[in-house]
Amino acid sequence: MQQFLKFSPEVAAARSAGKPVVALESTIISHGMPYPQNVQMAQEVEQIIRDAGAVPATIAIIDGKICIGLAPEQLELLGTSPDAMKVSRRDLPFVLATRRLGATTVAATMICAQLAGIEVFVTGGIGGVHRGAETSFDISADLQELARTDVAVVCAGVKSILDIGLTLEYLETYGVPVVSVGQQAFPAFFTRDSGFAADFQFDSAIEQASFIQTKWQLGLHGGVVVANPVPEAFAMQKEEIDRITDQALMEADQRGVTGKAVTPFLLSRIKELTQGRSLATNIALVKHNALVGAQLAVAMRDLPGLKPL
Repeated sequence: MQQFLKFSPEVAAARSAGKPVVALESTIISHGMPYPQNVQMAQEVEQIIRDAGAVPATIAIIDGKICIGLAPEQLELLGTSPDAMKVSRRDLPFVLATRRLGATTVAATMICAQLAGIEVFVTGGIGGVHRGAETSFDISADLQELARTDVAVVCAGVKSILDIGLTLEYLETYGVPVVSVGQQAFPAFFTRDSGFAADFQFDSAIEQASFIQTKWQLGLHGGVVVANPVPEAFAMQKEEIDRITDQALMEADQRGVTGKAVTPFLLSRIKELTQGRSLATNIALVKHNALVGAQLAVAMRDLPGLKPL
């Protein structure tokens, strides 16, 4: 496995020095936001993590290697390459073997983070059970990865384009704890309250770290969802985003958009329908998640006596 990993000098130095490292996905750069906001967001998120005492490791597949930590020119490459392949668990061997440019989803980033020994991963929102999944069977691979891979995922919940209730039921079935930060409600990406509750609430990084480490020390493998709501100043109104989401979903169905193309289409259409406000919310929540994730990584390093099996 290690022959596929390529650490950036910054991440390699952090590993040698025992500094906490935070994984970041790259699909959000290549498919989640328009250029140049995507690259600017990635750079700012990395700096937030550094300022909080951890080291960022944005992950992507480049030239047959899993790159753990990216140089500025590599971030630029991802931000300007819409044909970069969206890589999940199924796609990892193909992209590596064919030396394609690959942007990692939540699932693939979790796999790569665990291979690199990184315990904390920051993203915008996780995938989940899509609406109508009872007939389409469209369920994100992110959920299965959370059930099996020992990485804590800091996110703003799941997007309102999904069936949030079924997503939480799926996570419960597979024993994935859902922890909220600062509130009991489970957030829905653009909004702070999905109408559903998280399993547990831990507001401080040390509480979150203690819970996560205890889970792994018990031999209970799999991830933890750390659901961190978007800051109130950037949150959108639930009624508005629900109405716009319904319209975007209807348009996706009318145009025959399916599979991996659904989420990028919906995010782009929601951005248009909100006249760019959803993009500002998206950027704000990722930055907020980066701060919480960095604090968690520092707490995980400093917590004595508990390490994953």
